[in-house]
Amino acid sequence: MEPIISMRSVSKWYDAFQVLDDINLDVQPGEKLILCGPSGSGKSTTIRLLNRLEEHQKGNIVVRGVTLDDDPTNVRKVRADVGMVFQHFNLFPHLTALENCTVSLRLVRKLPENEANTLAMHYLERVKIAQHASKHLGQLSGGQKQRVAIARSLCMQPKIMLFDEPTSALDPEMVKEVLDTMVQLARDGMTMICVTHEMGFAREVGDRVVFMDHGKIVEICEPSRFFSAPQSTRAREFLGQIVA
Repeated sequence: MEPIISMRSVSKWYDAFQVLDDINLDVQPGEKLILCGPSGSGKSTTIRLLNRLEEHQKGNIVVRGVTLDDDPTNVRKVRADVGMVFQHFNLFPHLTALENCTVSLRLVRKLPENEANTLAMHYLERVKIAQHASKHLGQLSGGQKQRVAIARSLCMQPKIMLFDEPTSALDPEMVKEVLDTMVQLARDGMTMICVTHEMGFAREVGDRVVFMDHGKIVEICEPSRFFSAPQSTRAREFLGQIVA
């Protein structure tokens, strides 16, 4: 099967600092990939490359057959297929939950207002927050805001969803509702790449775990093997710190 994402010998620098070093990774359609590792290991940078929020300086990235390069047409094609959910929501505070979901539908996809509202309500219902559609962000909890952010991405009907530590800014009691939403997306067959420290979620949802350290992929394997018998000393240290 042709991978939906392919990264070959990808490296990236911030000035003299190399943040990613020779990344090679394939993601299959429908796969749920978990990226984990210590802070500063390059996890978030890796997924930000996949919709050109960051540019790589070496190697090749292909998403759904389109090479990500300096060609704006290619970037637009990839971004149309790739949704992203950030750590800090990135919602418009002056808009309602519904308006946050419809703004891209109206401005980018040029949908009439009634069609945009119908589609947005469908996805707000899917993430179980439709009852709050008319509320502004100040009236929503952190978990509710993050579910609005997920709905907003789904409105664009992406083929791939990227999650960049979507629960790390939430209070503990809010984490479960967001993870439950992500679990349902996984069960529906969405291709997902998740940067997360939620190891219970990784065990339940992940098809493979990618463990990174100092900008390198140290280990790739199934969750059952990663959590029971990690092959690298660095992964064993990392898991030991989490358990502790």
